[in-house]
This record gives sequence, structure tokens and C-alpha cells, in this order.
Amino acid sequence: MSGKINKLRQFRFELALVEQGFVRIAGVDEAGRGPLAGPVFAGAVVFPLRWITEGLPKSLQGINDSKQLTSAEREELFADLTSQPDLDFAVAQVEALVIDQINILQATHRAMSLALARLQHPPQHVLIDGLAVKSITFPSTPLVKGDALSYSIGAASILAKVSRDRLMSELDRQFPGYGFAEHKGYGTPSHMAAIKQLGPCPIHRQSFAPFRPVQKELL
Repeated sequence: MSGKINKLRQFRFELALVEQGFVRIAGVDEAGRGPLAGPVFAGAVVFPLRWITEGLPKSLQGINDSKQLTSAEREELFADLTSQPDLDFAVAQVEALVIDQINILQATHRAMSLALARLQHPPQHVLIDGLAVKSITFPSTPLVKGDALSYSIGAASILAKVSRDRLMSELDRQFPGYGFAEHKGYGTPSHMAAIKQLGPCPIHRQSFAPFRPVQKELL
């Protein structure tokens, strides 16, 4: 019984939209907003209607906020999600240089819009993790902590997180010495020590501390 309650809980927003006549409901989420290096990613997922009304395939019932899953669990769910022929999904990224030009919030919103635009068919409604995103042109509902409340957003978070982690592992080989494969660009002590020793590399976000100039207070 508890499993059925949990399923209904994590589909309750989608089911409410289905009752209003929506069929193509997308979940969208980002990964990599906080790191000092690398792109920000976004994933978008549209589940088949029958999954929303009848339940997810067994292999996907572990979908949750990607931060609550282990790396191995995320990789397994990523493989299952991307091998489903009935699933419409897309991933997009915005590079560090653009993040520096337009700021991380706008870059995150751009990545979400790009991911939604790359879906095979446009969604009728979008469930957004976090606050409202004005640049998303589709009807939408923001959900704070939505990646733990909605299977659609949770799946999008997994696609974004795994895609970004894989890229950071590739960039670790391109820019050795920083440990990108381990910390994925976040400001860990080892990463900060590497920056101090080596200086920034081309994928560091120059608009982030510790790179941006310190503004001295005028007295």
C-alpha cells in the first residue's frame, strides 16, 4: 500500500494536470548551478500518459531527486530512461563563458528553455524545479524541491546531473590537475588548492568567487 501511496504522491501534480486535459507534461530541472567550473546543464522529460495514470515501469520506480541518489543509482536510472522508446527527453548545456556574460541565473533559465525546445514534440505544460522561469514560454508550474515531489522533474534532474558529471570527467582529462572528475567543479578544499597552485583554466567561471575582482567598500 505504501508503494502505491508514494507513486500517487510523486505523480500528483501530473495527475492534476491530466484531469485538466493536458497530455504532454514536461518536467525540467538543472544541474551545476553552484560549481566554480564547467557548464550548467538542464534536462527535460515527458513521460507517456499511461505511465502517469498507470505507474512507472519497475526499473524506473527509484526515480528521485538526483542528489538523493548514489552515482551508481543515477547511472542505472539514466541508462533505463534513455533506452525507453516511448520517453521524450532532451538535455542542454550553457558554457562557462556564457555564464560569465549573462550570470548563472539567466544561464540556468536558458539551459532549461533549450532543453524544452529540443524535445521531439512541444509540451503542453511544464513542471519546473524551483521558482518560476519567465523565459519559459509554455504554461508552467514551479515546484520548490520539485525533483523530490514529481517523477517528471526527478527524471529530468537525473538526466542533467549524469550528463554533466560525465562531461566533467572528460574535462578532467583535458585540464588535468584540478580534480574535475572527483568534485565536478564544486569549490572543495582540493579544488581551491589546485586553483591557488595552477590558476584558473578556460572552463572556470570567472564571474564566480574567488575569480571575480573584490569590490572594496568605499568609506
